Amino acid sequence: MKSLSHTLKLFFIGVILLELSGCGYKPSSQYSRKVIGQKISTNVVISAQDPENTVLIKDAVDRAIVETFHASLVDKKTADTYLSFSITEPTYTPIQYNADGYVIAYRATIVLTIIRETKDLKKRYTAKGTYDFAIAPNAVITDQERFDAINFSAQKAISSFIAQVSAEGSRVGE
Repeated sequence: MKSLSHTLKLFFIGVILLELSGCGYKPSSQYSRKVIGQKISTNVVISAQDPENTVLIKDAVDRAIVETFHASLVDKKTADTYLSFSITEPTYTPIQYNADGYVIAYRATIVLTIIRETKDLKKRYTAKGTYDFAIAPNAVITDQERFDAINFSAQKAISSFIAQVSAEGSRVGE
């Protein structure tokens, strides 16, 4: 009985895999690779207002390149694509108040400007990321909360950029 159950499981897994391959499904990384290429060089422009967060953005960008695009980070000379990122100064907007009128939650927003350069093209993208977080009533935003908010909103902005690039890649002819 166990071998029949095992055989049925394998059969259903095979059918599912066949269905996915038959419908033309491709991961978004394949589409984005059409646009970005295999070898990528990145640069993050240091913000005069917020230099300590530039390192955070650079790390997030490089991690996204490797994990999402499945590409290699190389120097600018050997790259298929050069990506230059600049970040706006983060804004913090109150989004929730308690019964006494004190702010208890903020939304951090950053905007990344990304310039994508290849041999024959230079294109500009704008990607926005937000992150909502709570604070104690009548308190100031701590450095750790600020750091986390910038990190998470930057990751969302990078995801937005990746989605834009994937959409471009899906429109490129097979």
